[in-house]
Amino acid sequence: MIYDTNCTLSNEYLEQLADKGFEGLPDLIRVLINEAMQIERENFLNAKPYERSKDRRGYANGYKPKTVNTKFGKVTFAIPQVREGNFYPSALEKGIRSERALMLALAEMYVQGVSTRDVAAITERLCGSSVSSMQVSRAAKMLDEELESWRSRPLGETPYLFLDARYEKVRQAGHVRDAAILMASGIKSDGKRTILGVSLSLNEAEEHWRTFLESLIARGLSGVQLIVSDDHAGLKAARKVFFTGVLWQRCLFHLQQNAQSYVPRKSMQKQVAEDIRMIFSAPSREKAEEYLAETVKKYAKVAPRLADWMEVNLPEGFSFFAFPASHWKRIRTSNCLERVSQEIKRRTRVVRVFPNESSCIRLVTAILMEIGEEWEFGRLYLQMDPD
Repeated sequence: MIYDTNCTLSNEYLEQLADKGFEGLPDLIRVLINEAMQIERENFLNAKPYERSKDRRGYANGYKPKTVNTKFGKVTFAIPQVREGNFYPSALEKGIRSERALMLALAEMYVQGVSTRDVAAITERLCGSSVSSMQVSRAAKMLDEELESWRSRPLGETPYLFLDARYEKVRQAGHVRDAAILMASGIKSDGKRTILGVSLSLNEAEEHWRTFLESLIARGLSGVQLIVSDDHAGLKAARKVFFTGVLWQRCLFHLQQNAQSYVPRKSMQKQVAEDIRMIFSAPSREKAEEYLAETVKKYAKVAPRLADWMEVNLPEGFSFFAFPASHWKRIRTSNCLERVSQEIKRRTRVVRVFPNESSCIRLVTAILMEIGEEWEFGRLYLQMDPD
C-alpha cells in the first residue's frame, strides 16, 4: 500500500482504487453529497435548523430534488433551498463537475474506515470550508445508518433461498485475519431476485451462521421452500436448526468440483464430469437415480472411492426435481450468488487488507445494495406460476 509522508493514502493509490473498485455507488454518493450540502447551507445561514441566532443571515426553505446523470448512474439529490435566494451548494457543483475527485474521496473514506477525521477532510474537500466535529459525526452516522437500515429492512415471502460465504482480509489488533462474509439472496414470490442480508465475522462457524439465519427470520423471511448452498458444516448445522423440514439443494457446481478430488487419474476427469452432467440433466428424479446407479456401477472397480462418494453425495443435488421444470436451471446451483461474490471481489481486491471490520462491511453492504436495486427494477428472474 502506498503512503505519503503524512501517513495518508497517496493519490496514486486512491486513483487505482477509484478506477478499479469503487464505481457505481449512487446511494452513498447521494447521502454524502446531501449531507455536505446541508452543512454548507448551515454555514451560509450561520445557523443550524431551528436555531435562534442574531447572526442568522436568512432562513432555510426546504429542498428541491435534482436528478443528475453521472458515471455512477442517475442520482437524485435533495438541493437545500434558502428563502432569500442567492444560495447554490458548491458541494454539488464540485461533486458533479469533478467525479474523479469524488471517487477518490469515496475510496479514501472506505479504505480508512470513515473516522471523524477522514469525513472532515472529505466534506471540506467537497464544501470548500471547514466543518465542526459534530457535523462530521453526523455525516458519518448518516452513511452508516443508511447501510444499517438496508441490512435490517423487513423481508417477506421468499420461496428460494441461496446462501454462501466469501472471505476478505481484515486487520485486527495488528494482525491480518480472514473475515467471513455471509450472504443470503433469494427469489421472491413475484419471481424477482433479492439480496436478503449480509453479515461479517472472523469465522464461518455454526454460531455465526445461526446468528445470521436467525436475523433473517426475525426480519420476516418466510415461505422458504428450498435452500441452495454448498455443504459447509457450520451452515448445514445452522440450517437444520432454523429450517427443519425445508428441502436443501446442494449446489451442482460445487458437487462437480468436489467430485474431481476423488478422480484417481487426470485422464478420467472429463468423462466423470460428463457423467455427472448426464445425471443432473435427467428429465426426472427417477431417471436421475437410475443414471446414478449405472454410474456408480461403472466406477466401482476403476475408481471405488469416487463411486462411494457419488452414491452418498450426488443425491443431495436432487432436490430441485421437486419443483417446476422451468425453474430447474435457476435453482440447482448457487451461481447467482457466486456472481455476486465475484462482483464484490472485483470491487474489494484493490483494497487488499481492510483497516477494520467496519470499513469492510460498509463497502460490501454498499455493493450489495446496488446489486439489489438493479435486481428490483430489472426483469423477472423466474415465472413463479408456470403454465
